[in-house]
Amino acid sequence: MAVHRIAVIGGDGIGPEVIDQAIRAAEVAARKHDGADLQWAKLPWSTAYYKQHGRMLPEDGWDQLKAYEAILFGAVGDPSVPDKITVHELLLPMRRKYDQYVNLRPAYLFAGVPCPLAGKKPGEIDMLVYRENTEGEYAPVGGNLYPGTENQIAVQTGVFTWKGCERILRAAFEAARKRPRKKLTSITKSNAQVYGLGLWDDVFHAVRKDYTDVDSGSLLVDAAAMDFVRKPESFDVVVASNLFGDILTDLSAAVTGSIGLASSANINPTKKFPSMFEPVHGSAPDIAGKGIANPLAAVLSAALMLDHLGLAQSAAAVRAAVAHVLATGAVRTPDLGGSATTTQMGDAVVAALA
Repeated sequence: MAVHRIAVIGGDGIGPEVIDQAIRAAEVAARKHDGADLQWAKLPWSTAYYKQHGRMLPEDGWDQLKAYEAILFGAVGDPSVPDKITVHELLLPMRRKYDQYVNLRPAYLFAGVPCPLAGKKPGEIDMLVYRENTEGEYAPVGGNLYPGTENQIAVQTGVFTWKGCERILRAAFEAARKRPRKKLTSITKSNAQVYGLGLWDDVFHAVRKDYTDVDSGSLLVDAAAMDFVRKPESFDVVVASNLFGDILTDLSAAVTGSIGLASSANINPTKKFPSMFEPVHGSAPDIAGKGIANPLAAVLSAALMLDHLGLAQSAAAVRAAVAHVLATGAVRTPDLGGSATTTQMGDAVVAALA
């Protein structure tokens, strides 16, 4: 039996609640469909850990994580501690330290999920968004002069490299090549950000020459935001910079029914370092501890993890189980218009798997 060692960081807010259900589903699927054993190492790194130790993870924390094939991550963030500590000392450094340059965020309209857009049919919205995850607008380059005075100056520098743009664009093109529609849209704003996103466009035009079988084009981010609402079915694979990909995937989650269904993967394709899998929704402190969070984003993130581990049958089974639960509609959490608890939704997925 294949054994896979996975680090678990439940984190803050609803993170531990939804991750528990993702673990249940992944275990059942891996055992039944691929004969695999998933071994979990739960790490208590969170805002509570920070308050006790003055840091988000132990001094050797980054070395500890290297021992695992993957990381299943709940959420991080709490109103009692600034995000510049919780996010910038754990989540964002993880993406950069482990070179998880592919941030993959699927958006799919499942049967049984109400769509806020009129006339959209199940499966009609089906896109994969590839977000550059290690540089761009989120690069930690900048600073402040004269803080706390009326002369304060803040500089935030976007960092775009040919290598960084090329590898995320190639990852997206490779994905598009495997999809039935073979279509890719690159998101840019080079008419205003002429240097950084001008480079992005240059790399896009160079890379697309190697993928003549893919129908590829470029779209300004403001037009893309409009079309994500006006005609989301027109998109297949989308590739965007760090900031644009982040914003657009919240929108794609909304038009497919709920951010409670939005999964993501932070992937190091070389597997030199572990990849990390997390729901998009964050820690949601307003509903933490109430037991009503939708765990399906975490469950679907676990499916992306199973794919990454080479357990394709297990991953497909998890997605099929989620689709079945949503289509039948017997169990719905409040974000989907029901009253089911987090655990009841997890139970329904496990029952569908079994």
